[in-house]
Amino acid sequence: MASIFGFRSRDPARDRQTDIARLDRLAKLFDQIAAEVEAEKNGLENRYRAKATNAAFLVEAMENGAAPSKSSAEVSELTKSILNSERRIAALTRQNELMKDIRHSLDEIFDQNAQHGSTTKAALAKPAADAG
Repeated sequence: MASIFGFRSRDPARDRQTDIARLDRLAKLFDQIAAEVEAEKNGLENRYRAKATNAAFLVEAMENGAAPSKSSAEVSELTKSILNSERRIAALTRQNELMKDIRHSLDEIFDQNAQHGSTTKAALAKPAADAG
């Protein structure tokens, strides 16, 4: 489009395509980050369960007199590690929820933009495992 002042504006369809591409890149980035957070959380939960099991067996052995007295230091270390794991798992859970919320917001932005446009809505990249 040209105006009498020589300023040319871009075609709105091209603007929508640019917006779609940008939102799609953001969606993919948030999906990737969410997958990284989930993988870290899953690995930590597996290690957490192993440490909790080891601590339980060690405490039981100490109570039965089958473990050396120096095992109390090991129990303390396992307890500290378990508590740290619980804190980290909670933080990762919050991060994962944040990624889901942001991803949902992107979908809403896309939907709003699609409603205002006249072209057919193309779907944003969808997460591989859409849990939300």
